[in-house]
Amino acid sequence: MDSPRGDGIEPGGTDRKEPFERTEVMALPVVAIVGRPNVGKSSLFNSLIGRRTSITEPTEGVTRDRVTAIAEFDDQYFELVDTGGHGVVDRDNLSEHVEGQILYAINQAHLILFVVDGREGLSPLDRKTAELLRKHSDIVQIIANKVDEPHMAADTGEFIRLGYGAPMTVSAVHGHGREEVREFIAEKVRGIAEEAPTQPVMKIAIVGKRNAGKSTFVNAIAGEPRVIVSEIPGTTRDSIDVRFEKDGRTLLAIDTAGVRKKNKLADDIEYYAYMRAMDSISRADVVLFLIDSTIPVGQVDKRLAGLIVELHKPCVLVVNKWDIAKDRAGTEEYGDYLTKILPQLDYAPVSFTSAETGRNIGSTLDLVTSLYKQAETRVGTGKLNAALEEALSQNTPPTKRGKKRPKFFYATQIATKPPTVVVFVNAASLVTDGYRRFLMNRFREALPFEEIPIRLIFRGRRASTRTPAGEHAIMESDEDSQEES
Repeated sequence: MDSPRGDGIEPGGTDRKEPFERTEVMALPVVAIVGRPNVGKSSLFNSLIGRRTSITEPTEGVTRDRVTAIAEFDDQYFELVDTGGHGVVDRDNLSEHVEGQILYAINQAHLILFVVDGREGLSPLDRKTAELLRKHSDIVQIIANKVDEPHMAADTGEFIRLGYGAPMTVSAVHGHGREEVREFIAEKVRGIAEEAPTQPVMKIAIVGKRNAGKSTFVNAIAGEPRVIVSEIPGTTRDSIDVRFEKDGRTLLAIDTAGVRKKNKLADDIEYYAYMRAMDSISRADVVLFLIDSTIPVGQVDKRLAGLIVELHKPCVLVVNKWDIAKDRAGTEEYGDYLTKILPQLDYAPVSFTSAETGRNIGSTLDLVTSLYKQAETRVGTGKLNAALEEALSQNTPPTKRGKKRPKFFYATQIATKPPTVVVFVNAASLVTDGYRRFLMNRFREALPFEEIPIRLIFRGRRASTRTPAGEHAIMESDEDSQEES
């Protein structure tokens, strides 16, 4: 069946629960960080990997999902896993889900870092966590965190009563003891995976407003309950990186926190989650923009669309929960609706999916691959200038506020991802916004960039400067370059 805008994918056919042939990512030893709430697990995670990945906040229960990062100490590679607090009373009644993620990490682990609070001392919840880990005692190392001064180490002896020996002492915030822990981990995982894991060839950010189905989509890709799925809005807080392989290539899916209006952010936790989502879009090669088909497109969706355009990111509009909404409208009708409500993304392909059932997940990932290839494409100067000449013959550039008419000299592509085209004119300020949009559309039609953003720069030069064939050494004017994306 033909789809809206000629690029949508309608659920149906054979693309069902197992949406693509999944191959295993190279197994790395897993080092899980476990402990009761607020002992500094996320701070230790960030300290060990050397960057802020997990959200750290004094509020209990900030971390819910398994946050992972691939690390390397002393030529030993492993996956470090941060978990939620064992025994947390979650404010959104997600305690059972958090505990499930903790158990998943424990059962996968080759080494468990059992973190306790060296400042507060032994607590009943520490004892409960110790019992949870008892059948894994041969791979447990107790870590007393928040030991900020050397004299505090003497007070950590009481943790021996938990049955895991004397604790190693660290201060995740100040870095004390960090190198000793790194050396310990490297020794414990030595020989399991000494080769560097394959770097992802493509990063895919999955974004959308709250409850659009992002976590369900990620779990469908991963083939496991990688992130918590709940009807409660705002369940995901951290940006969760999930490595997977498709067609023999390692890819990285980034699940992000659901975005809502800035003036409705409940607290610092939501603010940090929002900032992580924005950062995920920045570092992605392609964005999957999930839209909840059961409710109207709103201001949050429009703001996300604007950010995706501003950052020149290739994007697939993923109309999720289509199994519920398909009786209310056809794909063509809904595609027209998206074009009207999100005109800045009218070039983006549309995929109609149901993450819950797994339909069209594989086809959507095929679209992602296609967009990535388009973004990597470099067009020769001859073909580009033929497209420019054709556009100029179709529509003569207008004058701007009674000034001179812009004169176009030539165009050249200077970069990929995104494709970046410089158009040399006599004066960049003479090009109207409308003509920029016209040229953008003509380039998209004539060049292999039909479904992705193009970064178009107009650069002024002195009219007296000649442009020898095959040379691009053009003298620029003092005017600022102007861009359209």
